[in-house]
Amino acid sequence: MQRNMDFYHLLNRGVDKRKIFLDKSDYFRFVHDLFEFNNVANVDPNTGRDYKQLMDVGRPSIERRSRKLLVKIHCFCLMPNHYHLLVSPVVENGVSLFMKKLNGGYAKYFNEKYDRSGALFQGKYKSVPIVSDAHFLYIPYYIHFNPLDLHMPEWREGKIRNIKKALEYLMSYRWSSHIDYSGGSNFRSVTQRDFFLDFFGGEPKYIKEVEKQLKGFDESQVSDAALE
Repeated sequence: MQRNMDFYHLLNRGVDKRKIFLDKSDYFRFVHDLFEFNNVANVDPNTGRDYKQLMDVGRPSIERRSRKLLVKIHCFCLMPNHYHLLVSPVVENGVSLFMKKLNGGYAKYFNEKYDRSGALFQGKYKSVPIVSDAHFLYIPYYIHFNPLDLHMPEWREGKIRNIKKALEYLMSYRWSSHIDYSGGSNFRSVTQRDFFLDFFGGEPKYIKEVEKQLKGFDESQVSDAALE
């Protein structure tokens, strides 16, 4: 399988498995940071302070900002106590530079908001190079299926009985790039979807493949995707 870029699955969770998103504004802030910090230039993390409005659907203003990307963010998913990203570096050391900005900036925001100090995340972050074809094929679905842990954890064993309900839940979960891959408008400015949409064969085929994967997901193909 020909790939013209390197791919990394990046993940981290709260120290002592604590929640890192306590309300909607925290999720919005992290999505905002995914966009703002993905820039070679130094940026003020409070740019666009009304980030909930800025990041809402149908807001074209965010697209007009001039940026030089550090990484391409192919997929993401935010969970109450951890996050998953699938990225490719655009510049030298792009991944490490981006993650330093992202983790440091969000931790500063979180600690100031909740009047706390100390580390927010469990270590630096986990970076898994996507090497095998099987890992490459499964990792976007794995990332996008994570929200099912909240209501249908049996997806990890390929035992979901109500596929329709699972699909509806994934389309209702805002803190992921799944909606944008499915043709919806959620946080389209954050991700660079061209590569995987071309690979999937477009949004309709992606949706069909999601349904197929839900009927029997093989988690063993992404066994190194778990946080220890």
